[in-house]
Amino acid sequence: MSVSEPLPMPVPPGLIDDAVAATREVLGGLIDADWSVPAGDVDWSCARVAAHIADDLFSYAGQIIGGRLDGYLPIEAVVPDDATPEDRLDCIEFCAALLRLAALDTPATARAGHPRGVSDPGGFVAMGAVECVVHTYDIARGLGVDWRPPAGVCAVVLDRLFPGAPAGDPVDVLLYSAGRLPLGDRPRLTSWGWDSTVR
Repeated sequence: MSVSEPLPMPVPPGLIDDAVAATREVLGGLIDADWSVPAGDVDWSCARVAAHIADDLFSYAGQIIGGRLDGYLPIEAVVPDDATPEDRLDCIEFCAALLRLAALDTPATARAGHPRGVSDPGGFVAMGAVECVVHTYDIARGLGVDWRPPAGVCAVVLDRLFPGAPAGDPVDVLLYSAGRLPLGDRPRLTSWGWDSTVR
């Protein structure tokens, strides 16, 4: 990054609360739907994707607290197959709270490993927010609901994790950057990833 390029804005730990509130708002009204259907274009069911969100948030909290640089701690959050959609949303909220508390209780100078680059607490919060809103988009689509993530969350995570993202509406740009949609004349990405390194 050149001297003239702005540094990413700090990521507040509460960003994950904003992301999960948006998830609860849309999916909370769909708990009576059939969550065994595929989540949009994802091969997994809506139920499995919801469990994946919870596990990612749990894992990111563990990375912040554990501080392991050479990979993930060998622990995961497991949501039973017979968990209801409401249970799954509760698990997401619980794991999001763990992530927020881990980020609040850990110095910003702390570092931990991630396959996309060694990161800081704010980076893990941003990654959790991406997992939350992008996969909520997937689940909502699978359940037949046209939903868009909150623009404020999208703007923060784009600034922190997608330094090469094109300009445009932050919701459209995040969904494009996460391989969900085309963007203008740009075709939909067939592979994608963020940059979680500290810049």
